[in-house]
Amino acid sequence: MWKKLRQKLELPESYISITLGFLVVLVAGILTYNYFVKNQIQKTQEEQKKAEEEQPAGLPVLPTTYTTQEGDTLWEIALKHYNSGYNWVTLAEANNLTSPDYLEVGQKLTIPIAEVIKPPGEILSTQAPPKKYTVVKDDSLWKIAEREYGTGYDWTRILEYNNLTNPDLIYPGNVLMLPK
Repeated sequence: MWKKLRQKLELPESYISITLGFLVVLVAGILTYNYFVKNQIQKTQEEQKKAEEEQPAGLPVLPTTYTTQEGDTLWEIALKHYNSGYNWVTLAEANNLTSPDYLEVGQKLTIPIAEVIKPPGEILSTQAPPKKYTVVKDDSLWKIAEREYGTGYDWTRILEYNNLTNPDLIYPGNVLMLPK
């Protein structure tokens, strides 16, 4: 069969060998290319799936864009997308904002994938149960706050947490809840 084809085309055997060799190399190249492209697509899909699993529930999938609205601040936008307002810095850097305090209504912001920024040290947690405190003679919210929190300026936390309307109206024997 090859002899008839070669005689019909009048090509030397070396040309046919070169052509068949070229076809083998071409097919091998296509198969190799497809293998690596499919692997890259699979890796990308796995990375996206992993990123979605790491994303806390209720938060948008990142990266994304956000259109600013009236009254928006970078802190609030970061809180919505990262569950941490401290990521406002990430937003300012990603969008090359010269003045992070000023956002225009309708401005498109890029919300990149970023590690959630947590402040150093222990954060006051609303999940910890409050401490019960019984008021003694000559107590004031200021004195209680100084003893419990190390600063009298935290007296407002006690006031708000206990829904007190007048901070001067506490009496010995009253039980106050002190938030952690």
